[in-house]
Amino acid sequence: MIRAYSLIALLALIGASACQEPAAAQNTAPLPPAAPSAERRVPLNESQAKLSLAPVVSRASPAVVNVYAQRTERNPMLDDPFFRRFGGSLGIPQERVQQSLGSGVLVRADGVVVTNNHVINGADKLKVVLADRREFDATLLLADPQTDLAVLRLEGLEGERLPTLPFAETRSTQVGDLVIAIGNPFGLNQSVTSGIVSALARTGVSLNDFSFFVQTDAAINRGNSGGALVDLDGNLVGVNSAILSESGGSNGIGFAIPAALVRRVVESAISDGRVVRPWLGARGQTVTAELARSMGLERPQGVIIADLYPTGPLAKATLRKGDVVLSVNGEEVFDEQGLRFQAATLRPGTQAKVEFLRAGARQTVSVRVEVPPERPLADPRKIGGRNPLTGAEIVTLSPATAEALGIDPLLEGAAIRTIDGRGPAARLGFQAGDVIRAVNGTEIRTSAELDRALAAPAAGWALTVERNGERQTIRLRA
Repeated sequence: MIRAYSLIALLALIGASACQEPAAAQNTAPLPPAAPSAERRVPLNESQAKLSLAPVVSRASPAVVNVYAQRTERNPMLDDPFFRRFGGSLGIPQERVQQSLGSGVLVRADGVVVTNNHVINGADKLKVVLADRREFDATLLLADPQTDLAVLRLEGLEGERLPTLPFAETRSTQVGDLVIAIGNPFGLNQSVTSGIVSALARTGVSLNDFSFFVQTDAAINRGNSGGALVDLDGNLVGVNSAILSESGGSNGIGFAIPAALVRRVVESAISDGRVVRPWLGARGQTVTAELARSMGLERPQGVIIADLYPTGPLAKATLRKGDVVLSVNGEEVFDEQGLRFQAATLRPGTQAKVEFLRAGARQTVSVRVEVPPERPLADPRKIGGRNPLTGAEIVTLSPATAEALGIDPLLEGAAIRTIDGRGPAARLGFQAGDVIRAVNGTEIRTSAELDRALAAPAAGWALTVERNGERQTIRLRA
């Protein structure tokens, strides 16, 4: 009954659109900005209950594309000495080609497409197929694993202007709003499903480093990744990214990366060629029900500042440890992921209004968001020789380096940035983002110190490793 009611409510909201001619779908100009939210109401008569979503779909679907990623991989059988010697005579191919399929969204008329990073990760060749079946090669402008977004540009347009989807204002989206998911599940071109926004600011879902999503019950399946979640004004609410499912099929719990973050990544790709992500320079703690009562709050809300970077944006704005950040630019925050997300959607150098609680009194200050500093220098080093970290690239942590690794930006020391999947470090279970605190009892503060400690002769190894705030000492034989 809940889904039936949602459909009736959805039909009521598009009465004005139903009178538009289908020819509007051929318009290649971007859609105008969304009008102010209309009053939500149910159908009043039979004619309203018979309205269709077709006008919205016909306007939005030309901007949703197929993304084909081709990867060429070395045949792993060639790692075997026997096959290396005789593989040629046995006719074993030296390489194998893998194809993957996802969806994408045209966000600029000159051929800029946004999709998920996991759709194109490791691709040697990219091809985009438009809704009208035309095919274009594409170049990668930016891949951002932290947000799981990638930005492509179509080649060979020769000045043609393509249909696009404008970004919705994230703060205007509400739980219960009706939305349409458009994509290419299982390779089925231009499939459309409908549903509602089930939740906003959904955190605690480890799909990217920001863990901040729009949740929807519109059916999303494999191949929908990178597709569009669209509101009834034809605006892009988010980029469909993942589902929560044990079977791999849609269970009505899908997640989309919010439009505000998508827009910021696209802007960075076009203007800088890399993601320039500002920060607030703080480590936070969620306000629990017990903490809320002790601070006189009516309900659990906000993020307690547990630590501050001395020259970070919040410190410069005179905030201090123990203050509770309640909102950023009017958007409430409830955990550290939400605080990071609000900062990440802003342009570096802009001012943000931060409301906070201090000694029971609410205050508001203007905070200038900045890019995290890159000091000390990363000093990257590739580890070789016979030791547990062979195959790892290590760096000295700065706020910028830590932020890029998706770990606490206030951490100091030496950390693993990348790992060769076939080296000892990977086989022993080390991961990118692991911070090496000590080697054989010697404290480690920089990548140079870690490099020297690993190069020293040793009868065995005792490595103290910090991961997700927990420390563990690993003991290994030489």
